[in-house]
Amino acid sequence: MGRGTPVVTRVVRVLRAAAVPVALIGLTALAGVVLGRVYAGDLLTRLVIGAAVGSVLVSVATRRLPSWLVAPVSVAAMAGWTLWSLRLAANHAELPGGLLEVTADAARNGIPRLLTAMIPVEPAPDTVLVPVVAAWLAGLAGAEVALRAGRVLLGYLPPAGLYAAALYVVGPNAEPAVGATVAFVAVAALGLASPPDTATAGDDPTASLTPRVRAAVRLRLAASAALGVALVVGLVAVLGPVVAGQVDGRPVDPRRYVEPPQVQTLDENPLIRISGWALHPEQKLLDVSTERSGAPVPPSDDASPEPEPDASSGPAGTGGGVRIRLAVLSDYDGVTWRVGATYRNAGRILPAATPPRDSTVGTVRQQITVAELSGRLLPAVATPQEVSGARVAYDPASGTLIRPEGLTPGLRYAVTSAEEHPDSNLLATANVPAGDEVARVLRVADGVPDPMRRLAAQLAEENGAPFARALAIEQFLAEHYRVAADAPSGHAYPNLSFFLFGPRNGGGQEGTSEQFAAAFAVLGRLSGLPTRVVVGFRAGGQGPVLAGDAYAWPEVLFDGLGWVSFDPLPRPKSEPRPVEEDFRPTPEDPPPSEEPAPTVEPSASPEPVAAPNGPPSSGRPSTVVLVGAGSGGLLLLVGALLLTLLAMRRSLTRTRLVQGDPGQRIAGAWREVTDALRLAGRPVGDDLAATEVARHARQALAEARANASATATARGDATDSGPTGSSPTGDGATGSGDEPAVDELAALLNRVGFAPDAAAADQAARAAEVATAYVANLRSARPWWRRLLWSVHPSPLHRARQSRHPSQSPNPSPGRPRGLPR
Repeated sequence: MGRGTPVVTRVVRVLRAAAVPVALIGLTALAGVVLGRVYAGDLLTRLVIGAAVGSVLVSVATRRLPSWLVAPVSVAAMAGWTLWSLRLAANHAELPGGLLEVTADAARNGIPRLLTAMIPVEPAPDTVLVPVVAAWLAGLAGAEVALRAGRVLLGYLPPAGLYAAALYVVGPNAEPAVGATVAFVAVAALGLASPPDTATAGDDPTASLTPRVRAAVRLRLAASAALGVALVVGLVAVLGPVVAGQVDGRPVDPRRYVEPPQVQTLDENPLIRISGWALHPEQKLLDVSTERSGAPVPPSDDASPEPEPDASSGPAGTGGGVRIRLAVLSDYDGVTWRVGATYRNAGRILPAATPPRDSTVGTVRQQITVAELSGRLLPAVATPQEVSGARVAYDPASGTLIRPEGLTPGLRYAVTSAEEHPDSNLLATANVPAGDEVARVLRVADGVPDPMRRLAAQLAEENGAPFARALAIEQFLAEHYRVAADAPSGHAYPNLSFFLFGPRNGGGQEGTSEQFAAAFAVLGRLSGLPTRVVVGFRAGGQGPVLAGDAYAWPEVLFDGLGWVSFDPLPRPKSEPRPVEEDFRPTPEDPPPSEEPAPTVEPSASPEPVAAPNGPPSSGRPSTVVLVGAGSGGLLLLVGALLLTLLAMRRSLTRTRLVQGDPGQRIAGAWREVTDALRLAGRPVGDDLAATEVARHARQALAEARANASATATARGDATDSGPTGSSPTGDGATGSGDEPAVDELAALLNRVGFAPDAAAADQAARAAEVATAYVANLRSARPWWRRLLWSVHPSPLHRARQSRHPSQSPNPSPGRPRGLPR
């Protein structure tokens, strides 16, 4: 019994001595567990646990060494563990390069890549370096403070800080770490509960003191303990509700503060490279080796019923052809198509995309070697799932890949993609989605040329179903235009307008696939189809990809089928038909050659007969006939012009008050009121608020009525002068009751300015009613000859054309409720 007592005592002392190191290891390792929730696999967690164990054990083993010697020994051990971790992560991610190269790259880019990496983060050298080093340093600092200095609670601060940093980095990208946090508190409590190994159970450090001193010391210790307990209870009472209130809150994602990888202009808009590649078709860009498995490949990926005749130059087919995607362009501002992507650093395994409901999915594996292709965009078959051999960043919304370091000749990588094939039997009856989730691919920028709108409307009227509209646009472009490799680059509205309607003998009606795809996408959006433009390559399954294989194609989004590609390029050996056979755009300002000429009437009249006593006829019309014909032609021209202005003014009013969403109709009603004030000689400035304009409008109407009444009284016919005398003063329905109605219209305009989507159809109808009544009252108070000119005055048409400029907004915006909406 006596022999066993020392053994038990030694075991107890060992357990006491091990309690704090084990607690430090557990606290540091739990930070790796929390951070590992956003990583793919458990490699990072295992590496962090190894760093926690190594750092604490090194401090325990060197406890008897001088304190200044412990840090160098621990840092040397940390370097060894870190290098081994980086090599393990590089092998796991299948990254090329030596250990020195991998370590240097990870040291340069560890923090930004960790905060810009796509979730789940793949354990790669640059994404494991910072957690491993931070865990080692936290374990080292905690062990030195807790073990060497004997300050256990203070030694918990480095692991606690590491744990909080891990929670912050994870942010809202994982479920709340409730279990790990409870374990963290329990481990910390166990370490604090272990008694120190500095005295035996019966020792009393105050035994040698006098009773009086001993009592004073014990009183001071009791007071200090009571003060500490009171402080802790107070902190819990103050901070408890705050902490409890944050339990259900959504944490901040630190990735919002870090700029993701960026691309240059050529990568943001690779569509402009099509024309340059077309001029050098023999330039070698890539070498490709393709293998397919899974779902069978249809003869063509295009929705067009006519497949490409050659698999090597057409879309993916049974002959081994493949369509390689370089970039997806979804944003168009009337000048440039852009990718508009937010790239996140990704590992080999990319986030899985949900395939469309009514489509089959096959697997495509490619080995691609870069030749002379430049930039950062990484070509791949849609939709990439796994990339090895190159570090990539990925945009899940568009499926576009980039290599942040840029492409270099000889770069070789492998891509595994999920190739989707929609069920072509369902296309004819398929619908297209709508709403905020597809607003990006339905947006039409301001400034669309009127001929393009009319062409889109004509094709949409003749074809009701979405697929029929898309097919009509495809066939129209394929039948009326031709491909020209030397066509200049450009896809802004003026370029597309010249491509569609320019003279064929002046360079119009021809272009590269850039103009064909961009024109299809714009016409499709004008027809209500969600569209985008894709830039890529047509190539065979094996062999080189040349610059001549580069082209662009449009895609349309269908419910249940996903993105379906179309091919608006003309078929080989086909001769384009004149556009005028199916569509002749009516110019806004007809050229003089199309105006009625003064000589039209005489040329159709019979030849004049000379008078019996006059000189013989010379075969030319007489002076009387020429003067009469010229006067008649001039009158016809003036009448046609007035009728045209009247029709255009009425069409403008109808467009403003009837067409568009409620917000646009309310803004149109406001434009009718401000145009009426200008026609009445009382214009308003853009710097006035809507309420100020309404007050100005009431004053203008009152003065116009007063002037009309005074004129009628001076003539002595105030009671019987027709509209001039009666309407301004005696119409109770449209008299003073309209003044507050203008204020109501101003209030509706301000509401649309601050909440564009809050306007309702009945509010738009009320706005049209108020504007119509006000304009009629103000017009009726004008003299009769001014009332005649009122309906044909061209100034509202001129201002309406100016308001359609791309730099101006057609609706009042929340940031501009003042002045006239333009």
